[in-house]
Amino acid sequence: MEAVWDRCVSVWEECVCLCDVLVSACEASVCFLGLCVSVLELGFRVAPWIPYTGLAVLIWHFTCRKIRYHANTNHEKHVSENSTNGFFLSFSLSDKSITMQATPEDPTKMGVGKAIAVLTSGGDSQGMNAAVRAVVRVGIYTGAKVYVVYEGYQGLVDGRDHICQATWESVSMMLQLGGTVIGTARCQDFRTKEGRTNAACNLVKLGITNLCVIGGDGSLTGANQFRSEWSELLQILVKAGKITAEEAKQSSHLNIVGMVGSIDNDFCGTDMTIGTDSALHRIIEVVDAITTTAQSHQRAFILEVMGRHCGYLALVTALASGADWVFIPEMPPDDGWEDHLCRRLTDQRSLGYRLNVIIVAEGATDRFGKPITCDMIKNLVTKKLGFDTRATILGHVQRGGTPSAFDRILGSRMGVEAVMALLEATPETPACVVSLSGNQAVRLPLMECVQVTKDVTKAMADGRFEEAVKLRGKSFESNWNTYKLLAHVNPAEVKSNINIGIMNVGAPCAGMNAAVRSAVRTGILQGHHMLVIHDGFEGLAHGHIEPISWAAVGNWTGEGGSNLGTKRTLPRSMIEDISLNVAKFNIHALVVIGGFEAFVGGMDLVTAREKYEELCIPIVVIPATVSNNVPGSDFSIGADTALNTITTTCDRIKQSAAGTKRRVFIIETMGGYCGYLATMAGLAGGADAAYIYEEPFGIHDLEVNVEHLVEKMKTTVKRGLVLRNEKCNPNYTTDFIFNLYSEEGKGVFDCRKNVLGHVQQGGTPSPFDRNFGTKLGSKAILWLTDKLKECYRHGRIFANTPDSACVLGMRKKALVFQSLAELKLNSDFEHRIPKSQWWLKLRPILKILAKYKVSLDISEKTIMESIIKKRGVI
Repeated sequence: MEAVWDRCVSVWEECVCLCDVLVSACEASVCFLGLCVSVLELGFRVAPWIPYTGLAVLIWHFTCRKIRYHANTNHEKHVSENSTNGFFLSFSLSDKSITMQATPEDPTKMGVGKAIAVLTSGGDSQGMNAAVRAVVRVGIYTGAKVYVVYEGYQGLVDGRDHICQATWESVSMMLQLGGTVIGTARCQDFRTKEGRTNAACNLVKLGITNLCVIGGDGSLTGANQFRSEWSELLQILVKAGKITAEEAKQSSHLNIVGMVGSIDNDFCGTDMTIGTDSALHRIIEVVDAITTTAQSHQRAFILEVMGRHCGYLALVTALASGADWVFIPEMPPDDGWEDHLCRRLTDQRSLGYRLNVIIVAEGATDRFGKPITCDMIKNLVTKKLGFDTRATILGHVQRGGTPSAFDRILGSRMGVEAVMALLEATPETPACVVSLSGNQAVRLPLMECVQVTKDVTKAMADGRFEEAVKLRGKSFESNWNTYKLLAHVNPAEVKSNINIGIMNVGAPCAGMNAAVRSAVRTGILQGHHMLVIHDGFEGLAHGHIEPISWAAVGNWTGEGGSNLGTKRTLPRSMIEDISLNVAKFNIHALVVIGGFEAFVGGMDLVTAREKYEELCIPIVVIPATVSNNVPGSDFSIGADTALNTITTTCDRIKQSAAGTKRRVFIIETMGGYCGYLATMAGLAGGADAAYIYEEPFGIHDLEVNVEHLVEKMKTTVKRGLVLRNEKCNPNYTTDFIFNLYSEEGKGVFDCRKNVLGHVQQGGTPSPFDRNFGTKLGSKAILWLTDKLKECYRHGRIFANTPDSACVLGMRKKALVFQSLAELKLNSDFEHRIPKSQWWLKLRPILKILAKYKVSLDISEKTIMESIIKKRGVI
């Protein structure tokens, strides 16, 4: 059989040469190609003579069907073709296998001959402009015509100048703007059959059969109704003579994809809706401002935030600000809440607190459906406690302002996925909504999400509040459980005699204090004695250890930096002193909050267990660094705050060129060897390039970037932004790139450079970092409590298994513990980064949105998931 195979290879190579000469212009038949493949495959396995017959048939087929084959002399290269029918053969001479696969689709040609329209509807939200920008630019990238619809569904009904073809430049300089540039309006006309008929006519006349709607559940429900009636609307238009039968045939099907823009985060199926994070930024800014004045006067403040049917904003605000109480629609307070609230406020004052903060969602009610208002709570607190009390209703300030970095990136990612979903849709594909699950963009059936959203409202109306919380999703439920743990339980009266040490290691970052506060309070609630270690591993070696109380960490949530002090020193040179102090202070478990130094230091302690028995204790490392480079977690505490700082700075720097124009800014970001900050800030700031270590670049790449900016200056866009990660290349420094751009841009543009430096590590933590740190700190202590029970042997703690020393991080959408030993294999210790990083997949999007001719990887198509089956809640 081997001899037969060798003969087949020889015949094959001769056939290749013949195919190259005899290629014709006929189209290939997929069925016949499949038959030839089957003949060959069967021949190799059954009889020696079949391959010759199969090859002869195949040669005829290829020469008549315009397919080219290539083979090389080492018998390794797969057979390929120029594919006119969407399929190709893969023929491996090394493992004697033949397969037929779909031809990889060229993303730059997916939209050729198609038209896409995008509109924003319902209430506006920050980040909508980023989504519109992404839809327009990626649509153009795929070869499609893209139209923007002004004034939402009203513009769709009115047509004419309200539906305009977009260009690349027409969506420039809108990324950093709040609201929606293309406008939104409540449209009664679209609710009528006549209005939808007019809208259909306007789309058909422009050849638009793909519609992207950015709005809330009402807007998306309307879009789905429009789609379901489409055929009927076309018939009405043909009968009325407004469109021809040919036009109706060409527009026989309408594809619908939705993106949820709502500051309330009230749409089930997505972790975050566009605008929610920005609204939280506005709220937290107000809370921080109120805190200072309330402390001065010993006041109680009641703050009403938006959320008529959803308490997400109120709940996360309460967690991020350390509020004393929160009222949300999903979980009304128990009967007698008035007395409970007053007792809690009195207890807080007795502990020395000078202020009280109460957060109220605008749709909050009691168990009987009676609204709970700010004035009601104010009167209660004033009359029963005599506290100086103020009430503040934020209103539409929550909708306004510049979008956060997260919302810009979220809108951009959703916009890209929406275009792909539209172009991949078939008449059988249901209308879908692009959602966020952890750090991944997913597609979900639109009406399933709408149905679950309605089920939440019904569950609340029926008094099934626990079910309502679960229907909101795991993220909402986790936030609620963390809030209950930290806000509504008194410290345990029975002590556990367990001592848990907490330290910060590495560079300081915003959110560290929130994690420490949460860990301390959760530990006290568990009955443990909590010890804080100052100045990292140095402090542990020198005995800078002291107990800490509940009240001592009261106001830490909103404070930046590290109140415990932190240093980069690793423990390996101080192991003996550390082991002595672990024994001296009787530390039974350790929480290490920090960056890559915390990760490496944790491994040093684990390695030292072989020699020092005192170090056989459970250890948890909580990632906290602006660089976001700790293995085992997609996100680190502090990275979001740093990203927002960079994004805001880039906005201001770009704005400074508004008068001068034709100016390019080169900005250096932090991150060590990790390019997370540069990449994500590039997406959020609309950068033309972002240089990072993970994606090597050379002088040719720099030349291409300069030429790109030269061409850009010929358009109406006269500004450029280039980001450089601080350690992306030892030779192509910030000064080198600045000098290169300055020289090559002479007469076309001038350059300015900025090194942002330590401003990226400072400032008050963002809502995400406060909330993230709070949840990680609490979960770490709960895990240690369970682990200590497992490790308790013969009257003492002894932990030396790999799973007793872990990193607590976020993987996709779950908080998971991964052993340090396991993560060691996925770590590049020389460059202090993980070997695999999820955000690198976003790099092509950054370049495409900057108008570079790069390939977008669409080989891994997003499959539409069922939210109902996935959750198993209905």
